[in-house]
Amino acid sequence: MNALHYIGFDVHKKKINFCVKTSDGEIVEEGTTLAQRPALRQWAAARPQPWRGAMEATLFSGWIYDTLKPYGEQLDMGHPARMKAITAGKKKNDTLDARTIADLVRCNLLPTCYVAPPRIRELRRLLRYRSLVVSEAVHMKNKMAGLLMESGAPYNKEKLHGKKYFARLLQQLEEVPESVIDLLHLSRGALEMFENAQKRLVRELLSNPELSQRIERLRSVPGVGEITALTWALEVGDPHAFPLRRTR
Repeated sequence: MNALHYIGFDVHKKKINFCVKTSDGEIVEEGTTLAQRPALRQWAAARPQPWRGAMEATLFSGWIYDTLKPYGEQLDMGHPARMKAITAGKKKNDTLDARTIADLVRCNLLPTCYVAPPRIRELRRLLRYRSLVVSEAVHMKNKMAGLLMESGAPYNKEKLHGKKYFARLLQQLEEVPESVIDLLHLSRGALEMFENAQKRLVRELLSNPELSQRIERLRSVPGVGEITALTWALEVGDPHAFPLRRTR
């Protein structure tokens, strides 16, 4: 029977440091591999022993996790804030970080965090992008109002972003620089683009068969709209992934 190895991965944008240890802490191998799917698959497929591993959750560790997971007996994602408290020290480099993560895995001390399935993460990415688009739309609205105030142009705040009102307003503006008119046209075009984009993203999410039933149940709660339901469904993910706490 092959002995189990424990591997710590210190992931970066272009490379990954790894450290392979035995159950008693002996270093079997350590080095680096390119942070590219073909290189990772080749490296993982060549492992001579079954292994368990872990890496810290970062912006780009999700795809690395998905690539390596099929090759190991177990692969975990470490909670970044809690790992920082454990690994903090004066001596710190990529090699030492990989060794520390390997030790946390083999001693069963890794502070893990929940990793949603790839499809849920993909949908969550769409929802978060929708939030960015909404934020940009608000920014454009504020910019349009600011341009009018800078120019001393009167306008109705409540009606400003209505398409018909805005078109009439541009025709009635007096003593406003031509550059401001051009910027208002550009801002209005950007606003419409952002609003259409966010609507399309919401439609795509609501029509997804993986979400539709859960969204319907969540929206049965009084006061819960479609965006709140989508946020609960995708940001929380599987509620069974969280431990239950009994209340007295």
